Amino acid sequence: MRAQKTLLRSTPIFCQKPMLHSSRSEYLDLPNIRLHIRRWGNPAAPTLFLLHGWMDVSASFQFVVDELQHDWNIVAPDWRGFGPSQWLNRPYFFAEHLGDMEAIVERYAPAGKIRLAGHSMGGILACLYAGLRPERVEKLMTLEGFGIAPTTPEMAPERYRHWLDELKQPPRMHVYPDRAAFARRLMKTDPYLTAARADFLSRHLARIGDGTTRGGERRHGIIWNGDPWHKSASPYLFRLEESIAIWKLVTCPVLWVAGRQSWIVRDYATRPGDWEARRACFADVRETWIDKADHMLHHDQPAEVARLIEEFFA
Repeated sequence: MRAQKTLLRSTPIFCQKPMLHSSRSEYLDLPNIRLHIRRWGNPAAPTLFLLHGWMDVSASFQFVVDELQHDWNIVAPDWRGFGPSQWLNRPYFFAEHLGDMEAIVERYAPAGKIRLAGHSMGGILACLYAGLRPERVEKLMTLEGFGIAPTTPEMAPERYRHWLDELKQPPRMHVYPDRAAFARRLMKTDPYLTAARADFLSRHLARIGDGTTRGGERRHGIIWNGDPWHKSASPYLFRLEESIAIWKLVTCPVLWVAGRQSWIVRDYATRPGDWEARRACFADVRETWIDKADHMLHHDQPAEVARLIEEFFA
């Protein structure tokens, strides 16, 4: 897919605590989707792509951007169905994000090698892209984007049945009474998230809309800022063997970053050897850990993430 038109719209972002760097918005129109692209920094500076994860938005990199000490041209897309990007109101498929990523790279870095840093789903996409287009990637940092839990063919019947049932009754987001309640929910699930950062995130990760309570009642209030269809499980199982085949084609240096207190790490601990086997697929990989950080380590320890970015991509 190729970009057909880019519209530039100046939209500074505000929060209670003054930010060091405000972002601006652009929209990339592709043949079947309109993507929001968040930009920070000087367009003439070295380009760095920041890729957000599932049920996240590009604005959540604000904390990291504010800690960067050098000048960067940062390109941070909102994946289809998240934040200001177009929502399709139907099931999404992982390969679609990969196609969007190629279009974004072609638009913002049409020649030469690129620097990629992705969190969770964004890190998974970055690792796949680096294997599929090794000639385009100079360096890759994956923040807890190591692929999801392995599956077996025996899981397929139930997965397909569940998907068919959801087509009849589309998923809905949980509704909160106000943004303060949403912020408290973020802090409850992430003990390292400060109140100020939770407040900022509540203004970007949430929006006004209709959702459901825990009791199943439909109400108007504050809901997650993403297409509810993203909560629908894909009928296609994650095939670890396919990812491994692609990871083995990655030729660039890779920085593998994990939060010391992350639930992702605890999950891997239930599958001895899985972590090491995945990491070993990359020919040139270095592992590093961030203390006092859960899965959302760019929210929890943005200064350390920023330090690693500038050290690795220097």
